[in-house]
Amino acid sequence: MSSAAAAATTTKGGRGKPKATKSVSRSQKAGLQFPVGRIARFLRTGKYAERLGSGSPVYLSAVLEYLAAEVLELAGNAARDNKKNRIVPRHIQLAVRNDEELSKLLGGVTIANGGVLPNIHQNLLPKKIGKGKGEIGSASQEF
Repeated sequence: MSSAAAAATTTKGGRGKPKATKSVSRSQKAGLQFPVGRIARFLRTGKYAERLGSGSPVYLSAVLEYLAAEVLELAGNAARDNKKNRIVPRHIQLAVRNDEELSKLLGGVTIANGGVLPNIHQNLLPKKIGKGKGEIGSASQEF
């Protein structure tokens, strides 16, 4: 028994195999690019609740990553439409305001240097000149 006790004390970490493998981050375990550990820290220090489940930061990271990917994809398309290789705030503004759901989500958000959507009210557009049959109201305009 004493030799078994001596062998147990020489192994590192006690139970199981000694840790020779590299540590795997929670982001890698979840298959995400956004930092799960950092978001967990923000949730803890923000005091949003007394206790924090282990899945909460993973879920929140996944949601934020999805939203970022969606906005970047649409902004990239807007940049390509304008024959540009670089996304600028104008492209983000065009992408967000042309998408119904993102526009609703970011309705009260002002994007710096984003500008506005190109839009001319119908009443301000010039009247179309009708050809062919008699134009209604045209006789009263002639004096």
